[in-house]
Amino acid sequence: MTPSATSARRSLDEDLNRAGFYPLLVADVVHDALDERTPLSHLVHLETHIDRNAVHRHITVLVLTEDMLVVTHVDDQQLDEAGEQVMAQISTESVPVSQIRSVVLSYVYAQPQNYQPSDPARELTLSIAWSGGQRLDMGPAGCADPQCDADHGYTGTIVQDDIVIRVSAEADGQQAVLNAKAFARALRKLSTAPAAAPRAPELAGARPRLAGRLTRSHHQR
Repeated sequence: MTPSATSARRSLDEDLNRAGFYPLLVADVVHDALDERTPLSHLVHLETHIDRNAVHRHITVLVLTEDMLVVTHVDDQQLDEAGEQVMAQISTESVPVSQIRSVVLSYVYAQPQNYQPSDPARELTLSIAWSGGQRLDMGPAGCADPQCDADHGYTGTIVQDDIVIRVSAEADGQQAVLNAKAFARALRKLSTAPAAAPRAPELAGARPRLAGRLTRSHHQR
């Protein structure tokens, strides 16, 4: 393993340890899904949801390599009220970079009238689409007349995405927003790079084409 590959792996493991969500388990799953590929960039996003009876956490890890986007998602579930029996549910998906259809970034800035180039975004939403699947968000339609009570049917928007990650400075810290932006830039750069033209196979023992032309011209005289 090269020094750069070792450094990239160490950086990924450090971010997984910092998240603190079963770091050894998550690291083993992520590295297994990488199949010895070297990470170029990564994004670790931990979310916590609180309902009436329990606290639910789940982590999403995106790792970009030269030819793959590896998506790992892990969440846990308590099997008893005391929380002594816990089960982790894990899924991984390896997406060829060539199949990524779009990378969408949405930003939120506070007080845009006072914006300066050095002002960071308050939050960032990263949407990545690769499968062609679409999500339809529907809602009742209306009109401009506030007194109108007619049925205008429904309206909706079609959104194409396979994964959406929202990072905010208030919840995750400003560095997390910067990290998400850096990852999105790396993914966008790699997924939009022109594909290299395939080289024609060379036959063993074949003569160069120019030499063949000279030989034929010589015999035609």
